[in-house]
Amino acid sequence: MKLKKRLLLFLALALVMALAVGCGAPKQEEGKKEEPKQEQEEGQKEAAAEPIKIGVNYELSGAVATFGQHTVNGIKLALAEVNDAGGVLDGSQIEPIILDNKSEGAESTSVATKLITSEKVVAHLGAATTGNTLAAVPIATQYKVPLLTTSATNPKVTVDDSGNVREYIFRTCFIDPPQAIVGAEFAYNDLGGKKAAIYFDNTNDYSKGLAEVFEEEFVKLGGEIVSKEAFSPQDNDFRPVVTKFKQAGADVVYVPGYYQQVGLIINQAREIGLDAPFLGADGWDSPKLVEIAGAEALNNTFFTNHYASSDPSEKVQKFVEAYKAEYGEVPSSFAALGYDAAKLIVDAIERAGSADPDAIKDALAATKDFDAVTGKLTFDENHNPIKEIAIIEMLDGNQELKTKKAPK
Repeated sequence: MKLKKRLLLFLALALVMALAVGCGAPKQEEGKKEEPKQEQEEGQKEAAAEPIKIGVNYELSGAVATFGQHTVNGIKLALAEVNDAGGVLDGSQIEPIILDNKSEGAESTSVATKLITSEKVVAHLGAATTGNTLAAVPIATQYKVPLLTTSATNPKVTVDDSGNVREYIFRTCFIDPPQAIVGAEFAYNDLGGKKAAIYFDNTNDYSKGLAEVFEEEFVKLGGEIVSKEAFSPQDNDFRPVVTKFKQAGADVVYVPGYYQQVGLIINQAREIGLDAPFLGADGWDSPKLVEIAGAEALNNTFFTNHYASSDPSEKVQKFVEAYKAEYGEVPSSFAALGYDAAKLIVDAIERAGSADPDAIKDALAATKDFDAVTGKLTFDENHNPIKEIAIIEMLDGNQELKTKKAPK
């Protein structure tokens, strides 16, 4: 009997184990059935992570390389912040495709073509200067890809010769006439200048346009233009002309040029004893200006600009600290404009709910009160931003915010 009981107990245990093994089998089958679903979910995640390409066409070498380099630094900082925060739309990352236009118009055209036709970018940032931007405008217009320039200030960039707004072209900087008008008002009302001399680059539309508007506004205010002279980028001895300004009794000198020539002109003016205040525009904004002119020579000089790193606003200081942490230097206005342009493109994509170029273009045109580092930005009917203009004073080689003026 004991043997029979043990045998029955053994058979019962064997049956339980067999059932246990049998019950486990379906679970493995269920696991196999879930694999396609997991693969599908992973595939969806990979699709969501497909990057959105933004074209970046800037002057990374050549005559105005610091403009492009600083702008691209600002763009990269902004897009890194966007990507680190989870990207845009369904979590897509933004991929900047950065190419060097070598500060040349023909190269800017070539770069724009490559970015749009080969890289398939959904928007085009750049270039920094008016000439190089105008070289890219026909390409962006032909392929209907929105172009957002950060610092091309000539009115013709967004409006054609017939006065029609270019549908796909925008900018984050103010245009030339308002900064020349603000400059003239500052020279006459704030600096007390009554006799102005003007020294401009006769080969450059940017410089010529600023000089014309400044002269018109300064005379309208009651001032007198005692001398007006032109230079070319190849010139390096400006002493005869600044001596002429001194002899004419100029009590303010307007030089709407780029930092390379401006630095030499101011340095040589101080050498011959011309101590009058010098005034200029955003083309002055480069650390190279101090290297060329010398910090002491730049005292009593001013220029209109898009922002000031010394602006105490929380938004400006947060940007300045982030930029310094990344690049180890104080950001110029070109860096700030690049940062704003990149954030504005991302904002337009979010508002459009799509990375389609036409949808981005429509969202850009509808931009209102965008909270940028360079000021709250609303586009007018010509795709120009409406915002305040900063006036920078150079003090011992440092840029200090003197005041802000709203264009009239």
